[in-house]
Amino acid sequence: QVHLVESGGRSVQAGGSLRLSCSAFGYTFLQKCTGWFRQAPGKEREGVARIYVGLNEFSSTFYADSVKGRFTISHDNANDMVYLEMNSLRPEDTAMYFCGADMECGTWDASYWGQGTQVTVSS
Repeated sequence: QVHLVESGGRSVQAGGSLRLSCSAFGYTFLQKCTGWFRQAPGKEREGVARIYVGLNEFSSTFYADSVKGRFTISHDNANDMVYLEMNSLRPEDTAMYFCGADMECGTWDASYWGQGTQVTVSS
């Protein structure tokens, strides 16, 4: 059974930085696509970043326009975890952030989801 766990969310002031982590149990991120998504109150869940983790530390990433240049998605080969480094945070980045795994690469469709971690950015 696949179980995803997100962590790292908290309250931060605008302009600050956070790093979110996604760990998986019963699953590996290798040779699969994984994404970070967010859902703000009253809004639909949206994809913000996704990564394909290949062999020999190869990876390919894609970002939503709203976070491009500020967020970085990465994979830790040693621990098989996926991270989302978020810089220059804005109040509009406030949302519950989810890790989505076993994605259809090139899309925002995921088969497995974590419970989410809350990010709150104050102005």
